[in-house]
Amino acid sequence: MPDNSIPPQVPAADQTLRILSFLARQRGPVAASTIATTLGIPRSSTYHLLAALEAHGFVIHLPTERRWGLGTAAFELAGGYSRQQPLARLGRPLIAALADRAGESAHLAVMTGRDVLYIVEERAPRRPALVTDVGVRLPAHLTATGRAMLAALPREQVRALYPDASAFADRTGRGPSRPSELRDVLREVRTRGWAVEDGEVTLGLRSVGVAVRDHAGWPAAAIALTWPADDARDEAALGALISEAAAELERRIGRA
Repeated sequence: MPDNSIPPQVPAADQTLRILSFLARQRGPVAASTIATTLGIPRSSTYHLLAALEAHGFVIHLPTERRWGLGTAAFELAGGYSRQQPLARLGRPLIAALADRAGESAHLAVMTGRDVLYIVEERAPRRPALVTDVGVRLPAHLTATGRAMLAALPREQVRALYPDASAFADRTGRGPSRPSELRDVLREVRTRGWAVEDGEVTLGLRSVGVAVRDHAGWPAAAIALTWPADDARDEAALGALISEAAAELERRIGRA
């Protein structure tokens, strides 16, 4: 139920923020009528606010389902918070320890629109330099970290991010280039429990990634290991190591 104990001085701003907060807590897009009823906002106002939010990219409308979900601008805000607040600080020692245990380079990334942004990078000794330096953006659908986070999003959200072939960037000629191919990749990620990338970002390098979820179950970040593709590594064993680090970061996020 809405909290009306403190009358808002700017009703439209208060209602807009409440709508965004409500959508962020949902596991998928919801109907406008549900938003209006749950928050106690008149339906006409709800539709006007949603239209304004959609114009600025903070929400997306799925017309065939008559539902609304968070848009890419909302993910930009989430990525900005993660860069400025404790996620990188909490994750840095875990990424360093993971690189030591695995003997491979490790990194931590967050989603920002259809890209991943790397916020922590730990290069293992005698391993090649990677393109995943801190501050670098890469297409999410091509990376292990991005695939891990996309697989943790509601399917409707993924469809909104990748509506057609024009949404797919390419680097090496590998990787999904249309929505149906991405759905197949993400289905494998959910079944396996970790994401794999093989030369889609840089030819000759492989990666395994695992999502880090926040208290609401949303992918706040992802952790990955990268190594030369001609080095035989047990991906399941690496996935287990990364999963341990991801679980510990989830616990630390919850305590922060």
